[in-house]
Order: sequence, then structure tokens, then C-alpha cells
Amino acid sequence: MTSIGGAEMVDWKLAVATATRLVRPGPEIGRDAAREVVAELRRHAKTSEEHVRGFTRMTPPGGGDDPAGTNHDTPVLIVDRAGWIKANVAGFRALLGPLLEKMSDRRANVPGGAVLGAVGGKVTGVELGMLLSFLASRVLGQYETFAPATRDLPGAAGGGRLLLVAPNIVHVERELDVDPHDFRLWVCLHEETHRTQFTAVPWLRDHIEGEIQSFLGETEVDPATLLERVREAAQSLAGGRPPQDEEEGGRSIVDLVQTPAQREILGRLTAVMSLLEGHADYVMDGVGPAVVPSVTEIREKFQQRRATGAGRLDAALRKLLGLDAKLRQYRDGERFVRAVVDEVGMDGFNRVWTSPNTLPTKTEIAKPADWVARVHRKPES
Repeated sequence: MTSIGGAEMVDWKLAVATATRLVRPGPEIGRDAAREVVAELRRHAKTSEEHVRGFTRMTPPGGGDDPAGTNHDTPVLIVDRAGWIKANVAGFRALLGPLLEKMSDRRANVPGGAVLGAVGGKVTGVELGMLLSFLASRVLGQYETFAPATRDLPGAAGGGRLLLVAPNIVHVERELDVDPHDFRLWVCLHEETHRTQFTAVPWLRDHIEGEIQSFLGETEVDPATLLERVREAAQSLAGGRPPQDEEEGGRSIVDLVQTPAQREILGRLTAVMSLLEGHADYVMDGVGPAVVPSVTEIREKFQQRRATGAGRLDAALRKLLGLDAKLRQYRDGERFVRAVVDEVGMDGFNRVWTSPNTLPTKTEIAKPADWVARVHRKPES
């Protein structure tokens, strides 16, 4: 617990309570129909595991026949919006602990810091809850990597669980007016690819966590500045003004990077996240035509929805939270994967998973030929 005078920098329980109270209700669906959706998503998750492994040629250490080497210790959880909120608050709490401790120490040395500590955790908890309530109605699935396992939200011993947000999947399939069975399998293919990435590449989780902690360790952001960014987003959700900088091109929370070391780390993180998201999209498209009859229609409609969002407020919030960057990651990463596979084949591409040194740089994501030249260059005679 990171606190000043017994008050947490973030009241995590209040964040969960606020988000759960404010999140939009899911689509109307009968109890029997809901059970059918859950059962179908479980089946599709299992089927997707076979399809993804076959297409990517990626298997966990020990191989698919060894129970210890399968994905079964990273459970698939079919959750509602409240379940997604709980899982992500737990993940934020685990990841942000060192940063919040640093910010807490800094605030303790500021005149009036103890008073801020008494009320700041409550305020921040409410504002974080408001942001999560916005996101909780939009995420279809997520490989949750870092949060510790709990009785309500089990996970692998070393971290990891696949979340499929059933009400959001149903909402989007209705909004797009696509075949629901095809859409559910299509979503599972994308999310299962992420689970395969982390289970087949054992060093990947620790590498990403190390990069994130290094980034947070370099953070010199004044607590008031960071909280003001959160407050801007929360106020827009509450019906207040849109983020101030929207007309100037906008600044995201991520744009609070200050040090050269942070910018370097962020560049590496951006590259690896582009790789992971682009790879998932590439696999989804590669497997899709063989197993999802209406994949072309789904892909076209979903891309249009992903690009346009849901209006001015949605666009402003996506910019503030850095979600526009995530959309670019899907696009740029998929182009990288496709170009490399076309050049050196799937086995050649899979050399990307050899070690952190074979991950593409941010520059190489934009120039796949540079990665191929670096990783596949022939030794000089």
C-alpha cells in the first residue's frame, strides 16, 4: 500500500466501485442466451488455440502433448464489464506500485502534502474509476499479463489470463450486424494469438515488465500534472469540457514523457506492442478465411468501426488516453509482419521471438527490410 499518513495515493477499491457503478449496462440478453454465448466463447477459445498454433508454428516449451507445456495454466475467463474492471485495477495496482511510491515520497516533502494525501487517494480513485467505466464497455478481449491471481480471477502461476468480455462482444456483433458465431470465433483468434505469444515465448512477459518498470523508474512527472491529465479525461466523461489540447492536435497521458531515457524505453515498448498487435491481426486474417466464412465482411466493418470511433467525445478521449497510438500499432505492426513473412517465410519471421535482441526497433517496424537485413544477414566468410 502506497500512502501518506495512512492514505493511499490511489483508492483502488473506490476505483472499482466507481467504475462498476458508472459503466454502461450491457446489451439486453436472456439468461439462457447469455449462457450460450459464454459456452460458445469457451469452445471458440479452445478451437482458436489449435488454429493459431498451426498457423504460427509457435508452441510453448515442452510441446503441445505435454500438459505442462500447454496454455491450460493460463485460463480463459469469460467476464462481464465489472469483471474486466476488477482485473485491470489489479493489473494497474501491480504495475504502478513503484511509481506511486516515488510520487508519494515526493508529495510528502511538499508543504501540505499530508493534507493532499488524506483526500487525493479518494479523488484519484473516483477519476480512475470514471476512465475505466469508459474503457470497460469497449474492450472485446485482453490477455491480462501482470495482475496476480485471485480466487475470483484465477491466473497462471507466473501471471497471465485471457479475458473475453462477453457483453461487449455481443454488443459489437449486433452493432456491425454480422454473423454472431463467426464474429465470436474471429475475436477469439486475435486474443488467442496474444496468449500463444506469451506462453510460447517465456521471456516475453518479464522483458515487457522490466521495460515498463524502467520507464516508470525514470518518471519525473509532477503528481499534480499527471493527475490533471486524468482529471481532464474524467471531466469530459462527466459531460464537462473536452481535453484542452484537442484543437492543437492533442496530448495523451503518455506524452508526459520527459527524459531521454524514457523516450528511448517508450520507443522500444511501442515497437514490441506494435509487433504483438500486428502479429495478432495478421494471424486473425491468415486463419480467418479457412474457418470464418464471413471474415471479409467482419474485417471490413470492424476496421471502419475501429477507425471512426463513436463521435467527438470518443475521439477526444482516445487521443488523451493514447488509444490513437494503439490503432497505429495494429496497422504498422501488421504491415511489418506481413512484409517479413513475405520475404523470409513464417519460420524466418519467428526468429523475432529468439530474444529481446531480435525484437524489431521502432524504426524497423516502419522499415521491415532493415529488420530482415539485421537478423537474417549472412555471416561474412
